[in-house]
Amino acid sequence: MTLTVPMTMRPAGSGRAGTGGRKAWLVDRAPFLVACVMLAVLLAVYGSLREGVFTLDELNLDTAAAMTLLLAATGQTIVLLRGGIDLSIGGMISLGTVLAATRFGGDPAQAVLWAAGIALLGALVGAANGVLISTLRLQPFLVTLSTWSILSGIALMILPTDGGQLPDGWMAFGSATLAGIGTPVWLLVLLVLFWLWFRATPLGLAIRATGSNERSAELSGVSLTRINIATYALSGFFAALAALYLTTQTGTGSPTIGKDYILPSVAAAVIGGISLFGGRGGLIGTIVGAFILTLIGNLVFVLSVSSYWQPIVSGVILLVAVLASSLAEKSARRSLS
Repeated sequence: MTLTVPMTMRPAGSGRAGTGGRKAWLVDRAPFLVACVMLAVLLAVYGSLREGVFTLDELNLDTAAAMTLLLAATGQTIVLLRGGIDLSIGGMISLGTVLAATRFGGDPAQAVLWAAGIALLGALVGAANGVLISTLRLQPFLVTLSTWSILSGIALMILPTDGGQLPDGWMAFGSATLAGIGTPVWLLVLLVLFWLWFRATPLGLAIRATGSNERSAELSGVSLTRINIATYALSGFFAALAALYLTTQTGTGSPTIGKDYILPSVAAAVIGGISLFGGRGGLIGTIVGAFILTLIGNLVFVLSVSSYWQPIVSGVILLVAVLASSLAEKSARRSLS
């Protein structure tokens, strides 16, 4: 698919210079900057309560804890930039873990083939979401909610309760290190490199432009159907990758585990500066948001607070992040005018 993005469709502020350009840059990135400040504060608090926080070992542990969410939130970020939402990632993560736990067996070649098949299945399910949204002109929320339910039901039919078994080599991959750096950190580096490449591609530019102004994008020759299919296919693909990574950490499949990543994937993106209306933000902000949510869990544990408080604290942090981002953006806009 070849997409050409006219200059009139490019993200706001991309071609500005001087004082006005710097102020526009601040407006666009105010929510992300707020998230960075929040992460720094949480790190400072966490570091004051526990020794060895700022070490490579701790980085490996925290990244391992956040990686499933990071992978799921990567696809969610792309969908949110388009101006949609993908609830079906919950069903895809559940189904992916169940298929891995019941089909991998002990043959490494078989495991690799099934892993590729699960990733392809995720992309196909996502593409089907995009087709339904475009051709039937249905709301993404309703389409992906239905898909979530279908995938979750299939997962329960395959494996009614948590169980199954993963090959030892598969588990070893998830805990392996290279030069003292764990697999999750290397995966994080790959995610960042992917984003730096993807955001500048015609598809990446078209997704952001379509999320900013769908009508303008359509008049400029962008096929909304193709954009929707590509966007949701990527979301399904990353949800499948999240499922595969999760199995390297748990060693089992779970037909219900995916629901735990739907709202957090949206929260991580929103905390990191992604607009729910599309067109603004990026994966770097989502990564910051995911680590904020992970640190909240760490702080709850270190402070010996009941785990029941974690969703409450997460909700308060999300509310504060949205409010602070909104105030920062309004302040930046006032200075721009």
